[in-house]
Amino acid sequence: MFCGGWFDVLRALAVTDFDADTARRTRAAFVAPKGELWVFAYGSLMWDPGFAHDRSRSALVRGYHRAFCIYSVRHRGTYEQPGLVLGLNRGGSCRGLAFRVPAKKVEGALDALWVREMSREAYVPRLLRVDLGGVTAQALAFVADTGHAHYAGDLTHEATAQVIARGSGQRGPNLDYLYNTLQHLAELGVRDHGLSKLHQRTLELRANCSD
Repeated sequence: MFCGGWFDVLRALAVTDFDADTARRTRAAFVAPKGELWVFAYGSLMWDPGFAHDRSRSALVRGYHRAFCIYSVRHRGTYEQPGLVLGLNRGGSCRGLAFRVPAKKVEGALDALWVREMSREAYVPRLLRVDLGGVTAQALAFVADTGHAHYAGDLTHEATAQVIARGSGQRGPNLDYLYNTLQHLAELGVRDHGLSKLHQRTLELRANCSD
C-alpha cells in the first residue's frame, strides 16, 4: 500500500495556493501584546526561527500536544506528494523552546512568522500561557486549525509514517524534519516516544520501498 497510488486521496486534500495577501490580512488582524513578545516553538522554529530574538528558554505549554497533523505542499511536500508538519492539537502538554523578541523587533518578527506560518491559514495564532521554568508568560503559538482542509489529525500512526517517508519539499525531505525535531528535543532533555516510534517506522518504510 505504501508504494502504491493511495496518495491521490491526499492530493485532493492539499489544493490551496500560497497566498501572501492572506498572510498580510491575518497579520493585520492579530493584536500583539505591548512590549516584548515570547514565541513558543515546538517544531522547525526550534532550530530555524527565522526572526530576531535575544534569548531562548525551555518552555512547557499545557493543554496542547505536538502532532503531525498539518499537510505540507510547499516546505516538506508538494501537491503531487504532500508531506506533514507539526501542529499543536488539543490535549496533553508540549515541551519546546520559547524565544524572547524585544519590543523594537516585534513587528519584524511577526511579519516573518506570518509569511512562514499563515500563508494558508492552516494554523490559528494564539497567545498561550507557557511555563519557563518556574516563571510563566504569554507566548504566541500556532495551533492547528481542525477545520482546515490541510488538517490531518485523523491519520493513523501507519498512515502518518507513510506520508512522512515519501514527502519532500522546498526545505528538504519530510523525514529530515522529523529527525531534526527529535534531535532538538533531545538537546532539551525531552524524549518523545511517539515521535521516536514514528521515526523508526518511516525508516522501515523507506527501506522497504527501496528494495
